[in-house]
Amino acid sequence: MPLVRISLKKGKPAAYREAIAEGVYQALRETFNVPEGDRFVTISEHEDGTFVYDPNYLGIRRTDDLVIIQLTVSNTRPREQKQALYKRIVEKLTDRPGLRPEDVFINLVEVLPENWSFGNGVAQYVT
Repeated sequence: MPLVRISLKKGKPAAYREAIAEGVYQALRETFNVPEGDRFVTISEHEDGTFVYDPNYLGIRRTDDLVIIQLTVSNTRPREQKQALYKRIVEKLTDRPGLRPEDVFINLVEVLPENWSFGNGVAQYVT
């Protein structure tokens, strides 16, 4: 059910990008009980001038290794579970591919379960 969008500056190798996608997926599995195989990820790489951020917003010192992760999920989880997800994503991405915690920006977008169609023109979560 999560839709993951990952944005970063262009120039990182494929293994680096895959490590980010895999780390986010594993964190979702561990904290959001996402079922195996529920993995839908897009990765966008940006040229200079098309990836703009404040390097010090809220006193967090970011570098050009900044990764912006936007997760669209069903609005079914409490605040504590979301906070556990953010923490686990940072742990995973710090371990592999070696990101600094300050360079992991996460945005969670919640939608109603009926706002998903995984194919065939059917809203699979509508009962």
